[in-house]
Amino acid sequence: MAADTIALYVRFVRATSRWETFGAEHPQSFWRDGKPFITAFWHGRLLMMPPAWTTTLPMHVLISQHRDGELIARAMDPFGIGTVRGSTAKGGKAKGGTAALRSILQLLKQGEYVTFTPDGPRGPRMRASTGIVAAARLAKVPILPLTYGAARRRIAASWDRFIIPWPFNRGIYIWGEPIDVHSDPNESLEQAALRVETALNTLCEAADRHYSQPPVEPAPIALTQDDGDG
Repeated sequence: MAADTIALYVRFVRATSRWETFGAEHPQSFWRDGKPFITAFWHGRLLMMPPAWTTTLPMHVLISQHRDGELIARAMDPFGIGTVRGSTAKGGKAKGGTAALRSILQLLKQGEYVTFTPDGPRGPRMRASTGIVAAARLAKVPILPLTYGAARRRIAASWDRFIIPWPFNRGIYIWGEPIDVHSDPNESLEQAALRVETALNTLCEAADRHYSQPPVEPAPIALTQDDGDG
């Protein structure tokens, strides 16, 4: 599907459906005070995320250097959302991670905002890699989890169980409370990533059950590995 078609579909679903937002006070307090943060949502919930960014403050999405990265970048452009190309796998040591991490830190230092999909681009599904925690610690900013759900949807048979809401629908966005991953010097990257993962999965289950939908299940823990991109 072409990037402009994706953007048009997102706008059509948003315009023809009734959407609610819960937890909006969490990002709004940061937007109001001009304080940056990192937004986290799962790869499978990417499609309807652009309309969730309801401020004109600049946002940038970390996308992979895989082939689908260019498609995502072009689909984000009509919404005024910028992109950072690369990976923060294993704390930013591979796949262009050093340059991506440097760009992310510079954007946050400037007071702008960055979004990660901590299970992307290849999974395991709904299991957070440590890259997002490494970036948040270096920048000394919190992570805000975000998800959405829809009353009528299609779930693709892809590794991420990509959710496609239908038009003329009902939907919900849920922002979680800020997650501080840099204040406790004794917490490991893995422990912090697990807190992010748990918070996101709790939000996703709540969003699905809001419309009596069966929750999308994370990949089995036995299949996880500490590797992934935003």
